[in-house]
Amino acid sequence: MAHLTAILSVPREKDYATIAAMPIYAYAILVAGWLLWLTPFFRARQSEKPAKQVDRRARWGILLVAIAYCLLWQGRFWERSPRRWQVALAIVFFVLASLLSWTGARALGRQWRIDAGLSADHELITSGPYRFVRHPIYTSMLGVLLGTGTLITPWWLLLPSLLLFIIGTEIRVRIEDNLLASQFGDRFAEYQKRVPAYIPFPK
Repeated sequence: MAHLTAILSVPREKDYATIAAMPIYAYAILVAGWLLWLTPFFRARQSEKPAKQVDRRARWGILLVAIAYCLLWQGRFWERSPRRWQVALAIVFFVLASLLSWTGARALGRQWRIDAGLSADHELITSGPYRFVRHPIYTSMLGVLLGTGTLITPWWLLLPSLLLFIIGTEIRVRIEDNLLASQFGDRFAEYQKRVPAYIPFPK
């Protein structure tokens, strides 16, 4: 009996193989990807003038997107090592997301804000990445979600995370589009018809 207890108490080689299985470079990709994506928002200068109109219902969309991001980290990712194709695809998503966050924040200038709102001197931005999608910041957020999910999240968590993200983003897009339509009328209607919301190509 004592011999059996001693055998059971000795850590097995298999146990060691599951500890810290995620390689350091994968953590480095995650940290670099998130920091590179976030940096332009920390650097952005918001308008000092208060918004003339704010629709706080869009915060429900923000909440759903936040939950979607939280789901990505619930799968004991530290016990798995990503495959090469996952690493490569994650890097592509992070690079695209960062490209859109930098160019999108620059094009918005002082109009960037977390809440859905309009300022008194609001302009309809159609330059830079806004030539291809109406909400490139949301496209960049989708890129971050897919980059993170591809690298660390099992499919059974990534799918509901993606679903919550889309629902939350659709809430925000519809509210912001309604605000812009009320401000710019036919000009925005033409832009909306011509340019997709946040996923390139589908109108």
